[in-house]
Amino acid sequence: MNFHSLTLKRSLLVGLFAAASMTLVPSMSHAATFTSTLSGEAESPPVTTMGTGTVDATYTSATKVLKWKVVYSGLSGAVTAAHFHGPAMPGQNAGVVLPLSGKLDSPLEGEATLTEAQAAQVMAGQWYVNLHTAANPKGEVRGQLVVSP
Repeated sequence: MNFHSLTLKRSLLVGLFAAASMTLVPSMSHAATFTSTLSGEAESPPVTTMGTGTVDATYTSATKVLKWKVVYSGLSGAVTAAHFHGPAMPGQNAGVVLPLSGKLDSPLEGEATLTEAQAAQVMAGQWYVNLHTAANPKGEVRGQLVVSP
């Protein structure tokens, strides 16, 4: 066997080991990550706004804790309320399941312990984040939580 073949085999083994380790990490931590883009178009009915934003969240099944960070800008005014709503699919409306409390300035960060039913809804993509303003009391921007690949 020549030097090139050994180097190739070593690189292949290192790559396989790295790939195997990465697939084990989620199963050990039982964590799911979610992302979402907030927009007025996602509201039901749609809202015309310059507002945009993103949601990044992580749910860890071992602790049943959902952690989130919501970053937004360009809204018509100050956020008057912010919530997770569900269960609902895009285009559907649902009641508040988890208010985002504390300061409502961007970024909104927090965490909460979910029930089994809530966790199942989140994992099924049935929760969305809604930011409300005085000009849009039913919601100015919205984004559905989607499991990240």
